[in-house]
Amino acid sequence: MATRRHFLKSSATVGVAALAVPAVAMNVRGANDRIRVGMVGLGGRMRSHIGSLTVLKDSENVEIAAICDCDQSKLDSAVKSYPDLEGLKLKSYNDQRKLFEDKDIDAVSFSTQDHWHALQTVWACQAGKDVYVEKPPTWCIWEGRQMVKAARKYGRMVQIGTQNRSSPNICEGMQQLKDGLIGDLYMARGMTYKMRGNLGKHSPRPVPEGLNWDAWVGPAKMAEYSNFQHRRWYWNSNFASGDVANQTVHDIDKIRWGLGLDDHPITVMSMGDRFPPGDEDDADTPNTQTFMCQWADRKVLVTFEFRHWYTNSEAEMRDKYPFVAENQCVGEIFFGTKGYMIFPDYSSYYSFLGPNNEPGPFKTAGQTSDAVSSTQLIDWRSESAPHFKNWIGAMRSRKHEDLNADVEQGHLSTSVCHLAKISCKLGRSVHFDPKTERFVDDPEADRYLRREEYRAPYVFPEEV
Repeated sequence: MATRRHFLKSSATVGVAALAVPAVAMNVRGANDRIRVGMVGLGGRMRSHIGSLTVLKDSENVEIAAICDCDQSKLDSAVKSYPDLEGLKLKSYNDQRKLFEDKDIDAVSFSTQDHWHALQTVWACQAGKDVYVEKPPTWCIWEGRQMVKAARKYGRMVQIGTQNRSSPNICEGMQQLKDGLIGDLYMARGMTYKMRGNLGKHSPRPVPEGLNWDAWVGPAKMAEYSNFQHRRWYWNSNFASGDVANQTVHDIDKIRWGLGLDDHPITVMSMGDRFPPGDEDDADTPNTQTFMCQWADRKVLVTFEFRHWYTNSEAEMRDKYPFVAENQCVGEIFFGTKGYMIFPDYSSYYSFLGPNNEPGPFKTAGQTSDAVSSTQLIDWRSESAPHFKNWIGAMRSRKHEDLNADVEQGHLSTSVCHLAKISCKLGRSVHFDPKTERFVDDPEADRYLRREEYRAPYVFPEEV
């Protein structure tokens, strides 16, 4: 996955009150009103955000108006890193709070580290900005509910970056499931087998000139700067959840969508660790993990597995249907009473019917079962354009129901990943109450619902 990083320029001595961003009145935008977007977090994933909005700038009347990062070198090299920015009249910020205060900015697009997503989304909502935020939207379950509350309280359109929700081919495959192509659904399985290998060791070094490390660390526990902390943050539990909520959240989101699961699971069982023994690095999140989930109102089983070393394929989703032309096995399998269906990437589905697994309807980039070309091969610079277009449409309608990946859906999908993380930490099954969003008579598990402490002055508000 592409590297992302963050911004914010602030001192730990600044009071919490100074971080408060006043809410502004909700404004309704007509079809002819230009939407001005600020881009926060100039990492690799931001390339897709900028590319998508560039593709849509004329048809959707949208403008990239500002960039923000707490690393001055990223701001200085932004046009070189993202050629689509060349020639634009951009405001430049090294403190996201200043961008939030800018009344000329209508919306904010975040491509930052996982542990920042929820708090900055709440701040942006409080400032009257609509939000597009990368997945996973949260570091823990409690943050997700706070995000939903903020979006609803301030009437903000918050789109989560699970862009499969807006892929035409994926949408078609989901409709085929709903229409009964493979019969009654009883199970779904997801997997992400990617070769990560040894991730290296933490070797403290001086903070690079121009990087506000305090702001980068933000609400997490302060850590010494090193290449491992700064570049390998995905695998550091202080900043992220590891692969259980990285690629996995895309797969779980599609599984929930395909099975029609609109609530939290009630039971999750997970096991995992870092393997093989002896190949030690300083990552502290599992590199091999499996989990199973059950829901209260549906007799279906959901399983998931990820691995970081050499492995086999499943349902030919590496050898015949590779993930984005890479030699990786990533995707989902849906099982029904008439056959099965696979989603091996972000723009394809294939069905296999009957006892002989006869190929059924399918669609993929550049090829369909009826020999009609559907889309061009994926351009990763603008692969999220349909998702951004949907977000822009909801900004004009002011109806969060129009969002394909509303914050509530992002919270539900990511919470499955967090439940698996907690089960794995405890080494046992966990039982969850979807209504209270707490564990059933399990104070030990409840301790993991939120971060023990948010580092001042980046404290997550109890009341949004």
